[in-house]
Amino acid sequence: MRSSCATQRIYKWSLPAFAGRLPDGRTYNTCPSAGVCKDLCYARAGTFRFSNVLRSHENNLQYVLDEMPAWENQMADELTHARYHPRDSRTHVRVHDSGDYFSEDYLDAWLRIMRSAPEVVFYSYTKEVALFEERVRPKPPANFRWRYSYGGTQDELIEPGHNHVDVFPDEESLAEAGYTSQAPSDLRGAYGPETLGIPANNIPHLKKRQGTSTFRALQRAANAQKRERRDKRSGPASRRPKAD
Repeated sequence: MRSSCATQRIYKWSLPAFAGRLPDGRTYNTCPSAGVCKDLCYARAGTFRFSNVLRSHENNLQYVLDEMPAWENQMADELTHARYHPRDSRTHVRVHDSGDYFSEDYLDAWLRIMRSAPEVVFYSYTKEVALFEERVRPKPPANFRWRYSYGGTQDELIEPGHNHVDVFPDEESLAEAGYTSQAPSDLRGAYGPETLGIPANNIPHLKKRQGTSTFRALQRAANAQKRERRDKRSGPASRRPKAD
């Protein structure tokens, strides 16, 4: 894991964002419930696409895929190191600043890792709503805080009142909607209010593509278009009796 903020003691674990191909030819999708977010993702642009950064994230994924028990043991062992247990503050681990919980086995491994380090606070933004509702919410680790992230194919499963995050075009639209900005500290993802907003990253082509809508609004529109296409395919013509 790498430290992203020494003053707040935040460490991050990263996978390659969304879909790609490993050096050995295998394809992957680390964000199986990605929706409109896949075309607006900051982690698929900028420094995340530098060859050395992408290679590091793909190495992480390959380790998990090929040697999950060894990876899990190494992660648990690393978290016993003194740097994760300072006397004057708590250490935080953000699981995924790119990628997501792509399988049940991978999620379960993280839950065991979290329980092995009760003094460390783990937090995540995730679009894997159904998976979390089934395997996390009934009995979560006491030191794990998660927040559902709009812009995925499971947006409609996010229940009112659950902590969530939406991506806004800018700080002004975020404030107008009554959301609290994540910008001052990423730890608001762990400790912030139910309605957390992230202003879009200053990546010109992504900001242009997003326009004036939030990820949640864009996903709603995409879902509506999908339903309309499906309804057209199953319209009156498709229900006519077939000739003998």
